[in-house]
Amino acid sequence: MTMHLVRGMSSINTKRRKQNRKPGWEKAEAAHNAWLMKNGVHPSQLKNKEKSSGASIPNYRATRSTIKTSDTITAIQGKKQTNEYTGSYITGIAQMHKSNSVPVGRGTDPKIYAQMRRN
Repeated sequence: MTMHLVRGMSSINTKRRKQNRKPGWEKAEAAHNAWLMKNGVHPSQLKNKEKSSGASIPNYRATRSTIKTSDTITAIQGKKQTNEYTGSYITGIAQMHKSNSVPVGRGTDPKIYAQMRRN
């Protein structure tokens, strides 16, 4: 039983089909192989070539002697210390307008924030 396969496909049919080739296919295939050999991309030629992804690190020391570069990798730094308020200057938080929260300091008058500075 085949479930949810593409129409015409079967998971149990593994028989290799005979290809229907037109007359002159050998000549066309030979011409194509000759073109591949001429351009250096025939599968027999590619088998011997060294594979490279192209992702290599260039050597800048060899090409630029005047500019100093660094090849060292620095150590991973620890977590930065968070700043925490430990003083007693701020006495509270005032709501000026809509959602504008403002810290109220020790020397400021809270009435200014209540009037929203409309004098």
